[in-house]
Amino acid sequence: MERVALTPDLRMSRNPMFADAGTYPSDALPRLDPKALRSAFGKFATGLTVVTAASDDGPVGITANSFYPVSLDPPLVLWSIARCSRRFRAFADARFQTIHILGSDQVDLGRRFFHDGRDFSGLDTSAGIGDVPLIDGALARLECEIVRRVDCGDHLVLIG
Repeated sequence: MERVALTPDLRMSRNPMFADAGTYPSDALPRLDPKALRSAFGKFATGLTVVTAASDDGPVGITANSFYPVSLDPPLVLWSIARCSRRFRAFADARFQTIHILGSDQVDLGRRFFHDGRDFSGLDTSAGIGDVPLIDGALARLECEIVRRVDCGDHLVLIG
């Protein structure tokens, strides 16, 4: 079993997201090894989603496993996107997005949008709210209006 201390390094501990808490992570814990943390995160079994949006350059999609249901009342979900993603701006600016929850037989669809966010060729789609592309055949589709964007380190959390 791998052990990783989830204490951010000094640069991350100055992140303004800790300002509301009135405290910073403890200096008593060992410093974070980013490679070990990434390895530990990679051991977590997660679902597979494709998130789609409409952008100024046309429809865009991205594979995301950072999806999380937040609340039933009101209905809220979240996902996050890395700031270094080539598709960051399209999703950060989009008012509406659709989260497609994929089945185990749809790994190829996940791979497609991992590699190319503009390749909707050959897919059965329709237009959802805000002209967001809806991909047919997903286990579930959640059409979302983004109600909050939260800066969180090297990612942006989108809540819809």
